[in-house]
Parts: sequence; C-alpha cells; structure tokens
Amino acid sequence: MGTINVSSEAVERAIQDLINKGEDLTAPMKSIGEEMINSTQQRFRDNEAPDGTPWAPNSPVTEKRKGHGRVLEGESNELAKQFSYSATSDSVEWGSLMVYAAMQNYGGTKAEFPHLWGDIPGREFIGLNDDDEVLAILADHLSF
Repeated sequence: MGTINVSSEAVERAIQDLINKGEDLTAPMKSIGEEMINSTQQRFRDNEAPDGTPWAPNSPVTEKRKGHGRVLEGESNELAKQFSYSATSDSVEWGSLMVYAAMQNYGGTKAEFPHLWGDIPGREFIGLNDDDEVLAILADHLSF
C-alpha cells in the first residue's frame, strides 16, 4: 500500500489568502461600479431595460414638446450621462445624479404628481442582467 503525504502548510496558506482576499472587496466593488455605469449607459443607447424589454415610446404630448422621438433624451441628455457609484469593502451602489431619475426609472402619473405635463411610464435603466460581468469580476478577484 502506498503512502500519501500532504503538507497542510500550502493548503492553509491558500485558504488564508482566499479569506484575506474576501475580507476587503473594495477593488472588485469599484470594478463592478464601473461595469454597472457602462451597462446603464449602454441601456440608453439600446433604449431597453435591464431585462431587455424595449422602453415605452414617447407620448404624443412629449413628442410635441421635444420635437424628436429619442426616449429619455432631454435637451441636455444629462440623464444618460450623470451616473456615479460608491464602493465599500462589501458593497457597491450606483445610480443617477439627476433629481428626476427615479421618476424616469419607475414612472408616475399626473394624478400622483400634478406638476407633470402627462403620465410618465417607467423606463427602467438601473438594474442587473445576465450580461453584466459582476460574477466574473468577483471570481477574478478571488482566483489564485
């Protein structure tokens, strides 16, 4: 019968390295934040929600006011540009810097918000989908 000798030092060192890498995930969280901003900006180019469904077209009222058919593109197009993220050792948050972003993302009715010139359908642009590289970024960080 053969004998197998295992040095636990190498295994223990590998486990400790993995634990150390997993304790502070700030670097991959920053990468995820960048990925999510890029993905969100792509949604504006594609005019679609994270799940791939197309955004509702502009209403006739909006068309009359704006004079073009580009959805969620105001005069300055700032909604499609002004994103930021905040990364910590165990989380990342990202979103729009524009005060009206939530209304554009979730929608609202004139009955709920009388200052609107009409109902606004939700056109989701903040979210995750299977194409986002979140898991790949984490796996790369935790790999040896």
